[in-house]
Amino acid sequence: MAKLLEVCVDSVESAINAAQGGAMRLELCACLAVGGISPDEDLFRMVRERVDLPIRVLLRPRGGDFLYSEAEFELLRRQVRRFAALEADGVVIGALTA
Repeated sequence: MAKLLEVCVDSVESAINAAQGGAMRLELCACLAVGGISPDEDLFRMVRERVDLPIRVLLRPRGGDFLYSEAEFELLRRQVRRFAALEADGVVIGALTA
């Protein structure tokens, strides 16, 4: 069974470093200091331009818990469509119920 090295990155520089260090896939996010939130489109585009690896995008509307409101679920749905249109290789979403 082959092992896959996926690296969580939140900048162009960290994505390039991960690729040079042997990453096989990236999980792109923003604000790792709060556990990661959804990155913006420009960050995704810049990483895509500079790194030739599959990119999965973390979709998380805010830091804190994973109990989302209906408005936050709508935001997540919009983000899924937006990053699919940008040709992300996948998305990563976590959600809980009370």
